[in-house]
Amino acid sequence: MSDPLLSALSLPGAFHYRPHPHEDQRGSFCRLSCAAMLEKAGLNSTWVQSNLSRTATRGSLRGMHYQTPPYAEIKLLTCITGRIYDVLVDLRPTSPTYRQWTSIVLDGGQADTLYIPAGIAHGFQTLSDDVTLHYSHSQPFSPAHQAGLSYRDPQIAIEWELPVTVISERDAALPFLSDIKEAT
Repeated sequence: MSDPLLSALSLPGAFHYRPHPHEDQRGSFCRLSCAAMLEKAGLNSTWVQSNLSRTATRGSLRGMHYQTPPYAEIKLLTCITGRIYDVLVDLRPTSPTYRQWTSIVLDGGQADTLYIPAGIAHGFQTLSDDVTLHYSHSQPFSPAHQAGLSYRDPQIAIEWELPVTVISERDAALPFLSDIKEAT
């Protein structure tokens, strides 16, 4: 089984890959993560926590989330079912793309995967009903270090694919970048 090709996104350290499935009459099998592949690319390959996210309704929005130091985390996210519009916002003050965002559509039918470096706010909008995402995290969840950025921050100006149909109270109340003292 060959390793997938890592494709760099416009934010430094962020990558997309689509696993190469082995297919036969039963269906398919693919490698979602491989320590050797990640290490060869100079990326983190140690995960301390794994989470599953399920979202029922098209147009739902989750984000924009991140954790602050010393619990700033790297995420490896795989779309398992459905389709999402995934958005990353660079909150690293020393990055050449600081305060810029990028997006990508991830398809569960392709097991699309994102490598998200620390210092990036992450969120997504469901483009279909019944979306399932698998996350691997380089740091454990720390309630005292959880943070977020408003999905509607005019300074960032994310262009969402659909009108937002469902969002949590917490995510709807996240602050604008101008109200955040230190993002990372």
